Amino acid sequence: MATSTPARGATFGEVFAVREFRVLFGSFALLVAGDSVKMLALSVLVFDRTNSPGLAATAYMAGWLPFVFGGLFLLSLADRVSPRLLMILGEFVRMAVCLVIALTGAPIWVMLGLVLLSGLFTPVFMAARNAMLPEVLPGDAFVLGRSVFGVTAAGAQIVGMAVGGGFIATVGPEPALLVTAGMSAVAAVVLRAGLPYREARGGAGGTWRVNRRLFADRRVRRLLLAQWTPVMFLAGAEAMLVPYLGSRAGLVLGFAAGGMAVGEFLVGRFATPALRERLVRPLAVAMGVPWLFFLLEPGTAVAAACAALSAGCLGYTLGLQRPFLDAVPERVRGQAFGLQNTGLMTGQAVGAALVGGAGELVSPHLAIAAAGAVGILAALLTVRGLFTTDTPATDTPATDAPATDAPATDAAVSGRPNPAG
Repeated sequence: MATSTPARGATFGEVFAVREFRVLFGSFALLVAGDSVKMLALSVLVFDRTNSPGLAATAYMAGWLPFVFGGLFLLSLADRVSPRLLMILGEFVRMAVCLVIALTGAPIWVMLGLVLLSGLFTPVFMAARNAMLPEVLPGDAFVLGRSVFGVTAAGAQIVGMAVGGGFIATVGPEPALLVTAGMSAVAAVVLRAGLPYREARGGAGGTWRVNRRLFADRRVRRLLLAQWTPVMFLAGAEAMLVPYLGSRAGLVLGFAAGGMAVGEFLVGRFATPALRERLVRPLAVAMGVPWLFFLLEPGTAVAAACAALSAGCLGYTLGLQRPFLDAVPERVRGQAFGLQNTGLMTGQAVGAALVGGAGELVSPHLAIAAAGAVGILAALLTVRGLFTTDTPATDTPATDAPATDAPATDAAVSGRPNPAG
């Protein structure tokens, strides 16, 4: 059921005053930093044993490769299992994988297989955390909480890479994996001690069925596409920085992460809820503009400024969070947030592949500029008219007929009358 846009934005003081949010925040920071160290250490370990750059790159991305399969077939678990239990299980899975790789001297194929297998459940664990956030932070505090998570993700990733890289260079990848295992153990204890038990939301059918019905809802579908499509071409442009800049690309990508953190902070904290929604379209369009400067083949400093400005515009997604929360049924909220994240991850991989393919046909700077231009067009198309009045939701029972533009109310997803109707 849609709610009116609150007139006043929440404050960081109000958000961090909630004990459960502090627990979610602390465990999330440990998760992001630990994952950054884990994937870097695994990549170094594979390269040391095989001397193969291709296998090392595969190892670095292995945790995310099966993300789409978990998102398509396992997401219903996010609403059928207690969120606290799912998050703790996620930490134990990460800890177990790190311990096995660090202590057993397992063959490369076993290591990669373990990471791939554990990655299948990553979208479920992430969905449980994201779906719990609006339960802990009602109203506009939920959007500011999402902003804090975005800033934390950027900051923890930078710290994890920097500190992890230095630690690995000093003591080797195996001890670094043990550190990640320890961080996961601490996070599990924090979650168990700091979060009260919450019942599962119940869900409303299998993962594929609910995903299909969510995407059949015109409002939900448009909000998802508005979050996925512009970001896809941002990721594609960033993916071409390595062939364009070589070893200097790491510095530029660091500026991009910093820009993202600043943008999320400014939009989340200083824009009112109504202003955030008005900023969605201009920021989404502006995200592609800096990449057009690559037509001039800029140097490292200008490239870093362009990457930071573009990533800073990612704050536009905060204006979509409240409408998305209002648009999805509460019984399948976990799966809806999981679908949102799965699409983001998959879209970024597709964007990198598309722009990478363009880079095989033209020079890297032209491929980057093209990604910016297509990103502008994608934003104009997908964000257009999102906050105009849409067809009101109805409680029409679901059928097995082909998907239509019927709204995904609780009735449409669960196949039963909506008690709130």
